[in-house]
Order: sequence, then C-alpha cells, then structure tokens
Amino acid sequence: MKKLTLQEEEAMITVWQIGKGFIKDFMDALPEPKPPYTTLASTIKNLEKKGYLKSERFANANRYAPAVKELDYKKKFMKGFVENYFQNSYKDLVAFFVKDNKISAEELKDIINLIENPKEK
Repeated sequence: MKKLTLQEEEAMITVWQIGKGFIKDFMDALPEPKPPYTTLASTIKNLEKKGYLKSERFANANRYAPAVKELDYKKKFMKGFVENYFQNSYKDLVAFFVKDNKISAEELKDIINLIENPKEK
C-alpha cells in the first residue's frame, strides 16, 4: 500500500464517505475550495492505479468504489507514523499531545477507560 499525497487522501476520504460514485458525485461532496474537475479526475485515476479504487464502466463513464478499507489505511499509516516520529512508542505519542495541550485530563481518562474496558468500545 503506497502512501497517499494530501490531495489523494482528501479524495479518498470523500470516496470512503460516499462509497460508490462517479467523479461528479465526489466533486459535489468535496469541501470548498473544490479542485478543478480535471484535477480530481486525474487524482481518481492515480488512486485506481495505486490500487485504492476499483471501477466499473457505465456507458461512457466509470463508477468508482473503494478497493481499500479506510480502517486498513489508517492502521497502516498510523503505525508507520508512530514508528517514524515516536520510536514506536504510543506513550510518547500521547505525551506529545498532552505537552502541547491537545488532550485534556478528561480525554485521558476516557482513553484509560478504553484500555481497561476494551469490550465497551
């Protein structure tokens, strides 16, 4: 699984939200400022070449659908992120956000609860 560019990730997030669709469907769902139609079409084609999308032909247009699950993508690249930036330490990752005031004590309690009671997820 190849790493996606920011533009490709934005397109994939839209595809994951919609499911199956045509380029126009994805364009309509993208937030402003929207890329030009041709740019999105190229991005979608690149995602298909990379194996993230599959397509079916309908008359003169392709309908695209995810070939990779969003959760699988997140797992793979979050693992790499933690390995590369936090020496494979999730504790260091959480500590980084605590020190930067991005996680509150209440959120940490929720995380501890998830760890201690995994079946309640």
